[in-house]
Amino acid sequence: MSGIPATTPHDRPRRPDRPHRSASGAPRSRGLLVTGLLLLAAAVLTALVVRSDVADPPFQGLDDRWLIWMGGPHEGLYRAAATVLDLFGGPVGALLPLSLLALLLFRRRWVSVGFLLAAYLGGNMLVVQGLKHLVDRPRPADPLVRVDHGSFPSGHAATGALLVVVIGVLLVPAARRRAWWIGGTAFALAMMWSRTWLHAHWLSDTVAGAAVGAGVGLVAWWLFRPALARERARAHDRRGAAAGAGTTAA
Repeated sequence: MSGIPATTPHDRPRRPDRPHRSASGAPRSRGLLVTGLLLLAAAVLTALVVRSDVADPPFQGLDDRWLIWMGGPHEGLYRAAATVLDLFGGPVGALLPLSLLALLLFRRRWVSVGFLLAAYLGGNMLVVQGLKHLVDRPRPADPLVRVDHGSFPSGHAATGALLVVVIGVLLVPAARRRAWWIGGTAFALAMMWSRTWLHAHWLSDTVAGAAVGAGVGLVAWWLFRPALARERARAHDRRGAAAGAGTTAA
């Protein structure tokens, strides 16, 4: 009867399922939100510490030692790798998210478009540029590439980490994401290395930049996750209907 609660074989009331699910059936993972907010909070807290003394923050000694380790000679294979990563995080790297945006628009995946725009506009324009203007930290002397004002945080590191999250959410199947996250972490670390090897950033700039990119990406994913699941379900249904129609016609 409907008024009698379900029981286990030992006559104990059956507990409801733990995960909270949206109307689409996709779980609302609090871990995404908590991790993203913690990363953003760490970056903002570090920004406030640097802003209190941009010339000599508490961890400047570590930044100085790391920069010494990143000394010359700056040539050969390392120079080539750092140059490629510099271009990837700059204007050339913008081609990838723009191409992804064009693909999503062509496929009319409007929710995915919204997620992509929210992540990139929120990460690069709002948080990264906001912190750059708030802190205005001087860069290391004699950078090997052209740089703009404000060393903290690293925009290249933020873009690299954000790109890993966005592509993982939109293009990588859930069953393969573990391998993607491992590879993406290696890519983000390589980007951080390249920025310090080129003397374009202090080590702490790159750590904060990666935290900002990953944090914004995870928070945006948490916000859009139910809608993204519904969009995928509709796309799956359309493909199934098209396949069924093709079989019937044959």
